[in-house]
Amino acid sequence: QVQLMESGGDLVQPGGSLRLSCQASTNMFDSLVIKWHRQVPGKERELVARISTFGVRNYADFTKGRFTISRDSAANTAYLQMNDLTPEDTAVYYCSANRNGLARVWWGQGTQVTVSS
Repeated sequence: QVQLMESGGDLVQPGGSLRLSCQASTNMFDSLVIKWHRQVPGKERELVARISTFGVRNYADFTKGRFTISRDSAANTAYLQMNDLTPEDTAVYYCSANRNGLARVWWGQGTQVTVSS
């Protein structure tokens, strides 16, 4: 069983930065692929970034080098550093976790990011 809890969402001005955290309550953190997603009301949830168990990182094109995903095994936590935020980044951000090759996906409850002046 894996429980995920996101934090770090906030109201920030355009051009600002935020770091989101995804705390995992599990003893198998190192075997989990971690992903960040986001969703705007009325739209489908979209993938933002992914980090593999080996630390390989992939990003959606819209991040344009502004976002960095990372993981800390000692803290059982994954992070999403977001810089140069724009109003288009406003969304609820979710983290998910799954074990390689397995269909089961665990989700957090989400954290709200609002970019507005």
